[in-house]
Amino acid sequence: MSTIKANTLLHSDGSTTTQPSIPALDQRMAKAWVTFKGNATVVIRNSYNVSSVVDTATGSYTVNLISALGSSQYAVIGGTRWSNALVGSYFDYNLSGSFRLLATSSTTNSATDPDTVQAVAFAN
Repeated sequence: MSTIKANTLLHSDGSTTTQPSIPALDQRMAKAWVTFKGNATVVIRNSYNVSSVVDTATGSYTVNLISALGSSQYAVIGGTRWSNALVGSYFDYNLSGSFRLLATSSTTNSATDPDTVQAVAFAN
């Protein structure tokens, strides 16, 4: 693996970049995301900054992060593959190192385990 060290980054035309010059540090970029199988045995299909997903009950999941976020004040957006299921976040349980998701059926208003659950976290 290579390491790049620089005091100043420039655009290809030679002009100075606007800070933050490293996209991963930009507040507009996702700090974590995950897509996983939510029914039967939970399996992460793909992720960024997610170490594991724990099935805590029907339709309830805890997403554990590799690198904790700066605070518990962040936004989580979720979705499911099933058309009759909705997914949301327990905003009272957002910790800097994990967050919880709840998937519910839009037809029965009860917890459900969808085939695919997806979530994205944005933070400072």
